[in-house]
Amino acid sequence: ERRSLALKKHHQDIRDLIYVHLNQTDQYVMSYGIEFDEFTAAFSGSLNHLLLLAHRFDDADFNMHTLLEYCPEDRINKLAAEDVYSYGNFCWIDFIEEDGLNELTGQEMAELLYLGHHKQHLKLPFYNKLGNRFVYLAQDDGWYNKIYYRSFKDFFHLLSVALSAKLGELKPEKSLLGLRKKRTYPPVAKEILLSLTPFIKEGICISLRDADHQRTKIEIPIWVIGDFANMDDMYEEYQDISNKPFHAKLIFDKKTKEWKLNVV
Repeated sequence: ERRSLALKKHHQDIRDLIYVHLNQTDQYVMSYGIEFDEFTAAFSGSLNHLLLLAHRFDDADFNMHTLLEYCPEDRINKLAAEDVYSYGNFCWIDFIEEDGLNELTGQEMAELLYLGHHKQHLKLPFYNKLGNRFVYLAQDDGWYNKIYYRSFKDFFHLLSVALSAKLGELKPEKSLLGLRKKRTYPPVAKEILLSLTPFIKEGICISLRDADHQRTKIEIPIWVIGDFANMDDMYEEYQDISNKPFHAKLIFDKKTKEWKLNVV
């Protein structure tokens, strides 16, 4: 009961707090606060089919060789529109051709099942037969996400797009007629996020809820909070540290429409 209440609260919180921790050696990022629909929006039109390792999607196709279901790329938007958070476990690996799936060995299938079940890899999960860019392993999607990236360029792209999209959702402007219209912000420049890499390797919180909205700019604080596998612990640490001075801030200049970074 306590957990379900905590989860409900978390699910509202997910929108305006992002935690990311990058593990360079094992090529994954642990995150809190970025959900599957935001992920698919960032890679709109460039995702391949998804082999579903753990899911509850009822419009999937079946692959006879692996005995697993998959979401064809033309149904990814339908999957993204679902309440994936309520699935509990949601895990997938992308692949280019079904022929590639049919060539997987017993050993490789065992590795994939282990990934979906334990959210750990036995060996780095990039398969030439599949040509996968990602392995997406989530528990209560957006709350605990572990995503393997063949190229970290994809991670920085996701972060830059997700940050500006979230900012646009937070404070809709009222127009003259009193209708709320969503603001749109340009994606955060990748060079800025790349310069945060040493911090992201330690684990950071980027807090849109603590953003300071001024007339000419918006300032978003960033705290270095460390490496967490348990997001309840991470959240507690964030609550402690959010009263303390931040380590860096992202600044959006409303006049020039440009982002910059201040490291304290």
